[in-house]
Amino acid sequence: MRHGQYRFIAGFLALPLGLYALFVLWPFVQSIYYSFTDWTGLSPEFKMVGFANYRRMFHDDVFWKSLQHSLLFAVVLPLVTIGLALFLSFMINVGGGRGKGRKGGPVIRGVRGSSFYKIVYFFPQVLSIAIVALLFAFAYNPDSGAINSILRGVGLGDVQPLWLGDPDLALWCVMAVLVWSTVGFFVVLFSAGMASIPADLYEAALLDGAGRAATFFRITLPLLWDTVQSGWVYMGILALGAESFAVVQIMTVGPGGPDYSTTVMTLYVYQTAFRDGQAAYATTIGVALLVVTLAFAAVVMRLGRRERLEY
Repeated sequence: MRHGQYRFIAGFLALPLGLYALFVLWPFVQSIYYSFTDWTGLSPEFKMVGFANYRRMFHDDVFWKSLQHSLLFAVVLPLVTIGLALFLSFMINVGGGRGKGRKGGPVIRGVRGSSFYKIVYFFPQVLSIAIVALLFAFAYNPDSGAINSILRGVGLGDVQPLWLGDPDLALWCVMAVLVWSTVGFFVVLFSAGMASIPADLYEAALLDGAGRAATFFRITLPLLWDTVQSGWVYMGILALGAESFAVVQIMTVGPGGPDYSTTVMTLYVYQTAFRDGQAAYATTIGVALLVVTLAFAAVVMRLGRRERLEY
């Protein structure tokens, strides 16, 4: 049975690995190569300039601002989104009142209407991120937006923030949109993981008098840790990549303003390449973004490493 097994495996892997190398790895190699040139993105002619683009990047104030904002996204968004999703999924699956089973023992159950809550939380996933960004851009409008209209309606007419027009608030407003649009996905993901945890463990904890907090930190979180870790990496990549680009591009003035207060690395790459016609410098920033993303994933996987629990 082992005769020719490696040729058999190689036959199956050759095509997908070839496609992966062509469409995933090769563009990375090309980007690194172009970062050492003066390519404009429009002309087929270019020349090697060595590390000139990297020296320029290290002295670029806008780059450092965009890096700071991207790192803030990568730290704050997973923390808030994962934490909120864990709380909501725990309440949906385990956080209801204590009931009694047929034999008189305690049983676990979620809050009343938990199935309805799952649908409500997942609803933003049905909408395109572009649609979500447009809706919140209208809601944040300081003159006719829903948020300031509500403030005026409840007698807080003197409190009328500019929201996306305020450099101190704009970035946090964008983050709030990303949390709202992604938390539902993780609620469903963590709910599926919690549903696979044996109910006997929860019932034994209830018999020992454990409260909700002890049940969550001693049973749910340790047994769900692999899923949480994967979700953390996934959310961080979203925060560093396409999701942050979409909301900043659509919602903010400039985009990326006011005064570069919401510029993230993905947006800066786009603007440098397609607005300024400096494709080589844009790929240099893209290489920096690649390093940041890989470093983020490595740190999360390293800090989150723990012994695997079986049940």
